Amino acid sequence: MIVLLGVLVVVLGFATKRNPLLVVGVAGIVTGLLGKLSVSQILATFGNGFASSRSVTIFAITLPVIGLLERNGLQAQARKVIARLSRLTTGRYLALYLLLRQLTAAVGLSTIAGPAQTVRPMVGPMAEAAAERRGKVAELPDRVREKVLSFSASADTVGLFFGEDCFLAVGSILLITSLVDASYHVNLEPVQLALWAIPIAACALVIHGARLLWFDRRLDRELAAAAAEAQPAAVTTTSEETAR
Repeated sequence: MIVLLGVLVVVLGFATKRNPLLVVGVAGIVTGLLGKLSVSQILATFGNGFASSRSVTIFAITLPVIGLLERNGLQAQARKVIARLSRLTTGRYLALYLLLRQLTAAVGLSTIAGPAQTVRPMVGPMAEAAAERRGKVAELPDRVREKVLSFSASADTVGLFFGEDCFLAVGSILLITSLVDASYHVNLEPVQLALWAIPIAACALVIHGARLLWFDRRLDRELAAAAAEAQPAAVTTTSEETAR
């Protein structure tokens, strides 16, 4: 039971907004020490885990490919696609992406999308384009643009986090079952955890999907406020030019 104090380190680290890599590393060391592993055994476990997880180094291939696609107009094409779908608002588009992300993660396709693969080059620009069309502006204010990108990233993260637990062969499910079996000497099957994850994933889809749909109304208010702030500044500038 005391081994689980490593989870408390993770919670405290994220609650105090520490570096995620540092938090996870410290939590791993604390868990190893509480599990009565020696320093050399902890280092060996870190090394074996990194070497056996080939997906850790996949960014070395993904980033150059995405950069090359962006250089050749991937984001511009994504904006053109969303411009043809007049009924697809920012909230509806992100809710649809959330659903697709959760479904693909639930069948084990967790790496088919992600912040680098889809959010930055396609999902974010398409959400921005939908917001610009809805607000009838050529370019979003920086504050609104950051919120659109934040919600785009959240749709990906929430979909993946709750969707992948429905797939019984994912690493987190296997880790939980092995830890519980070893600590409490019970025979917990991965399929049991995966089945219990389904209603939780459905709740996450409904709650965050509603937030994304509600985001359309927030966008309307914030774009209207930004336009109201910009209008007096434009009138003042015109008056000054006339006085000169």
